[in-house]
Amino acid sequence: MMPRFSRRAGLFPAALAAPVLLAATLALAEEKPSPPSKTGDAMPPVELTVDLDGDKPRCSPAELRLPAQTNVELKVVNRADRPVTLTAPGQFENRNVLHADGDLVHVMSNEGYLVKQGGKGTLKLRTLAAGEYPYACTSVQNQDAPFRGKLILAPSAG
Repeated sequence: MMPRFSRRAGLFPAALAAPVLLAATLALAEEKPSPPSKTGDAMPPVELTVDLDGDKPRCSPAELRLPAQTNVELKVVNRADRPVTLTAPGQFENRNVLHADGDLVHVMSNEGYLVKQGGKGTLKLRTLAAGEYPYACTSVQNQDAPFRGKLILAPSAG
């Protein structure tokens, strides 16, 4: 003879499971967010601004510090009354540029971006290996007098 189970007996395990699942879900929801990845995907954007110093462009910061071999977001703001080309040999090659938008145009030399007069844009990059590299801001109207800065790529902590 088979034992008989009542319908209520079958509901008892399900009634216990619901609060356990709810408690587990709440515990997961209360966990703190994970720290930023070491690849730099969560790094806040860095801003590079271009102004005119007389007739010559001036980029700020003059020493642009970023983590090496990391995905970074570079916000570019051109306050000059003329287009300016940003160059950084190797850094602006297609293989290192993840995304570009706004008032930025990739220049044919594969080493820079033209920023439109009064333009703004965003470059998402994969930075080069640790080291110091030159970067420049050149006015289209005064190409013989570029601003020369330093791109400092430091090893990431950790």
